[in-house]
Amino acid sequence: MRLPDYDGGSLLNLMASIAAGRGASTPHAILDCLPPEALVGARNIVFFLVDGLGYNYLAELGRGGALFDHLAGRLTSVFPSTTASAITTSFTGASPQEHGHIGWFNWFPEAEVVAAALPFRRRGDDVPLGEIGIRSEQLFAARSLFDRLDVRSLVVSHQPIIDSDYSRHFCGRAQRSGYSDLTGLVDCVVAAVRASSERKYVYAYYPGLDALAHKHGIASTQTATRLTAIDAAFADLLRRLSGTDTALVVSADHGFIDTPPDEALELERFPQLAELLRLPLTGEPRVAFCHVTPGATEEFIRRAQGALGARAEVRASREIIAAGWFGPGTPHPRLADRAGDVTLVMRGHGTIRDHLPGEKRHVLIGNHGGVTEDEMLVPLVVARL
Repeated sequence: MRLPDYDGGSLLNLMASIAAGRGASTPHAILDCLPPEALVGARNIVFFLVDGLGYNYLAELGRGGALFDHLAGRLTSVFPSTTASAITTSFTGASPQEHGHIGWFNWFPEAEVVAAALPFRRRGDDVPLGEIGIRSEQLFAARSLFDRLDVRSLVVSHQPIIDSDYSRHFCGRAQRSGYSDLTGLVDCVVAAVRASSERKYVYAYYPGLDALAHKHGIASTQTATRLTAIDAAFADLLRRLSGTDTALVVSADHGFIDTPPDEALELERFPQLAELLRLPLTGEPRVAFCHVTPGATEEFIRRAQGALGARAEVRASREIIAAGWFGPGTPHPRLADRAGDVTLVMRGHGTIRDHLPGEKRHVLIGNHGGVTEDEMLVPLVVARL
């Protein structure tokens, strides 16, 4: 297992360095390989987050490219190594322990709903939470990092999500710009940097690699082709931002593994486990949080260990929290509720999932969220322009 290095080697610490480099105080350790002094003098900081770009993947396929040529080191993601947790850390500078977003699906007891926070939809029927009277302020407690900075902030993101409930909440008072493709992303970033001579922080997010890796696998030609396009976009940024006094930082929220069909487990194969659950599985297929009927936790752990064997590490969720897997800081008041009673950390390349009525039955080839090096390690790319 490769757990996050919250002491100075994780995405959390990168955000601490960026925050300090733009005038904000931070309770967390700065990134060992990128202290704020390397950033504070730059008129612009551009943080380009490529969803799903693992360090091992870039090191293997990116040799000879612009990203690899500017590779400054490697970091760990957060736990779980997944978009919902890591992107929220990048938007807030808070650890998953603090912001409480610990997977794609979360149990939100304050609203009595299992939901996907990023699209802000209920699990099962996919109903928008706003249609059932749930507001983002009820579920999202952490403060936006952009609201703590003493410089102008701009967020560049994919057009379909730029005005989502999640984006509006966590972008705070930052100016938001949407794009439709990589060319548009580069154009938006360049326009943001060149808009004025004032000190700025520009955050750019690209989800396209992640989408292809889920559908086709991280080892697919489709994903490799997209990496080439991302590398070309980065090279274009290097050229077009030259002379703008910009620190360009590139990293990711997580890496990927591919799951063979025989390692993709369905909960319905284990009725002895399903019958002890009071809620659907939450979290991720690689790290599933189990909310067990009262009084049955020890029995569930015993059954899960017997049924899953070497395919999963079965841990009481309170042990995961106490061991600091979710990071440092004051725990979110609902963290223990969201983590449930038992955590299934899948070993190897395996996954486990369940299905609710109304949900499409599909198996993702590419997955993340777990604690392998391919999932947990992400690159740090730095260029001073």
